[in-house]
Amino acid sequence: MTSHLSKEDVQRLLKEPSATMRAEVAGKLALDIENPVLSESEMSLAHEVVRLMARDVESSVRLALSQNLRKAARLPHDIAVQLANDIEQVALPILMESDVLTDQDLIAVIAKGSSSKHVAIAGRASVSAAVSDAIITTAGEKAVTTLMGNTGAQITNQSYDKAISRFEENENIKEAICKRAVLPPVVAEKLAQIVSDRLQNYLVSHHELSPSLAADLVLQSRERTIVELASGSSEEEMEKLVGQMHVNARLTPSIILRALCMGDVLFFESALAIRAGIPLLNARILIHDGGQLGLKTLYERASMPPTMMSVVRAALDVVHETEMDGEEHDLDRYRARVIERVLTQFEDVGSDDFEYLLSKLGDIIAAEKRA
Repeated sequence: MTSHLSKEDVQRLLKEPSATMRAEVAGKLALDIENPVLSESEMSLAHEVVRLMARDVESSVRLALSQNLRKAARLPHDIAVQLANDIEQVALPILMESDVLTDQDLIAVIAKGSSSKHVAIAGRASVSAAVSDAIITTAGEKAVTTLMGNTGAQITNQSYDKAISRFEENENIKEAICKRAVLPPVVAEKLAQIVSDRLQNYLVSHHELSPSLAADLVLQSRERTIVELASGSSEEEMEKLVGQMHVNARLTPSIILRALCMGDVLFFESALAIRAGIPLLNARILIHDGGQLGLKTLYERASMPPTMMSVVRAALDVVHETEMDGEEHDLDRYRARVIERVLTQFEDVGSDDFEYLLSKLGDIIAAEKRA
């Protein structure tokens, strides 16, 4: 049996016009449409036969056309549109792969199509911003989740906002948005306010956030006391978070300083360990038991800015001098002492870090007054 339509096929079709035979011929016609050696008259005839078969009463015939024509660059536009609006079984191959369909064609299908058709369009190799917006506006969870997982989908900030607003309670879609390969900072920051701690950590470690928000998310993800910081599970989670931040160039000196000043010693230890390329235990020894030389060696190996060294020492001095009293708000009091020490003794804290720590100190004082 040849792969292209022959005179014998036509003769068989005339003698035996069964659905099976018509489906076989439909497949061969689809292949012939892409044949560059066809004359203009032969191509015109092939198109006419394909149009007839696209209206065949047997879905198996139309399915054969759709499956074989889904990648055909020379497929007539009207046939592509007809097949795209057919029953799901026939339409899905064309909707998933045909480049003949325009954005307008796809948006029209989205407006009146089924969930399966929405998913097929959302998973196309390339999805324009306009088509993405139509899916986000109209389609359900499965299609929107598929779209967010599609690296070939273009999505505007406005469309992200629409998806976040429409599916604010849907964890699957929020996670799919968080895990987009590239996410605009403004979108990441909006998501950070409504997702779980786990997804907040993902946003911090994989996407660009403002230093202030990134530091806040790290601190808020596990509001813990100093005595709880030695927990094995917490160390494992922290090392994973810090490692991801480092790989994605998010583990900045500013975030490390802010975390230390807010009492997150484990984050500080893990950050210097990963930046220096040594085990956490070794870093902890150098920080707390290695004297000034041990900390200096680790600090330099971690490529931290020299101007910040004295600030870090001051913060660590408070850590070593302060014992938690176990009373209410003891962590807040500890944080206030660290921040006050840093702000009153040093002028070389960067302006952004200064404003951040001043703001945090104000928050702590205000909270104590309310209490």
